[in-house]
Formats: sequence, structure tokens, C-alpha cells
Amino acid sequence: MSGHDGTTGPILASPRCGARTRSSGACRAPAVRGKTRCRMHGGAAGSGAPRANRNARKHGLFTAEAIAERREIRALLDAARKLLDEMS
Repeated sequence: MSGHDGTTGPILASPRCGARTRSSGACRAPAVRGKTRCRMHGGAAGSGAPRANRNARKHGLFTAEAIAERREIRALLDAARKLLDEMS
């Protein structure tokens, strides 16, 4: 037997993280005390996305102006396709 019997018991008995892995299995790491996630899945202080999710606005791809511009381009392309269909 190994000499770890006294030290591994509390870890093995602790609640597990509720996150799902990429392979759709459950994360087997112990949850942070008082939380439902482990330190790698959001249980640690300072982890997770920042307030107001500033990362989503970083490139401007989903601003109202960019979406409106894409809609206009799509409408122009549709009109051009219709015109080409009518000509042929």
C-alpha cells in the first residue's frame, strides 16, 4: 500500500466540478470550496469573462454599423444577381 491514504481521502470525497469537457465528459477535478466549478472552469477568483464582455467588442465585427453594412452589400449582390438572370 502507498503512504497516501491519509492525504487523498478528503480530495476524493470532495464535490466534483460541474463543467463539461470537449469530449462531452464531466470534468473530474475537485470544485473550489463553496463553488460548483474547479479552478480551471471558473471557480478561481478573477477567472471568467470580464464585466460587460469587452472582448466581444474588440474587433467591431458585430457592431450595428457593421451588420447594417453587410445587409446592404447582400441586398446589392441580390439585385445584381437578379439583373444578370433577367439579362440571360
